[in-house]
Formats: sequence, C-alpha cells, structure tokens
Amino acid sequence: MNVQKQDKGFTIIEVVLVLAIAALIFLMIFVALPALQRNQANGARKGDVGVIVSALGTYRTNSRGAAPATAADLEKYLDGGLARLELPEFRASGSGAVNTDDASELDKSYVYLKSQCTDDQALPKPAGSRQQAVIALIEITSGKYEAYCQNS
Repeated sequence: MNVQKQDKGFTIIEVVLVLAIAALIFLMIFVALPALQRNQANGARKGDVGVIVSALGTYRTNSRGAAPATAADLEKYLDGGLARLELPEFRASGSGAVNTDDASELDKSYVYLKSQCTDDQALPKPAGSRQQAVIALIEITSGKYEAYCQNS
C-alpha cells in the first residue's frame, strides 16, 4: 500500500493572489485619499463662505442696514471664527477678479461690497448698495482652482 503524505499549507499561487488583492486595495486607497481630503477641505471652505454671508446679514440687521467697512467690523459676528479661511478682505465693486491661478489665495475670502455673483464666479458684477458677494477659492484638482461665490 502506497500512502501519500499531504502537507498542509498554502501554495505559492495562493500567497501571490492574496498579496495582489491586498496591493490593489492599498492602491485604491492611495489614489482616493487625496480626492477625499480635497473634498473635505472644499466643504469647509464653502461652509465658511456661508458663515461670512450669515455674519454680513446679522451685521446689517444690527446696524440698521449699514454694511461693514472692514473685516474687524465683521469679526464679532463670525461666531468663534472660521474653520479654514482667514478673515475676509473687503473690496469695492468692480475692483477686479480673484486670481484662480494662485495657490496662496486658497485660504482667503473676499467680500465684494455692492456686488453680486455672476456666471464667472471669480468676478462679481456691480449691484445694489445692500448686496455683497463673498468669494473663496476651492481646489478642483491638484494645482487647479475655481472661485466659489455666494450672494449676501
């Protein structure tokens, strides 16, 4: 009688297959992680623009319709500050577009007095004395930015 002894364990093919599947999973995570971080940061920036718009409305309500002249006037209405953006820079209507090619503009926000958003989000158009446009940059892809505008 000839009895074959069968060893227990994994074959080389099984080990390589498991390693290949693990490598694919890590690759998918490595590729998706920057996009997830970018989307989270953009969400915070958009939320901060909303906070600024709300603070502008509260300021106007408390000051009989007058618009704030500087970021310092608006600061106490920002409810503890902004998550990602610096205090906004105030600009007059028609004072020029936000530079969407400059990464240093990414965490800045701009309040355009007497302006409203247009199809070209980076350049608001003149409007009534009670309107403001708040603009911040968001990152579309690595190194590419777009203006995000919200009316107040």
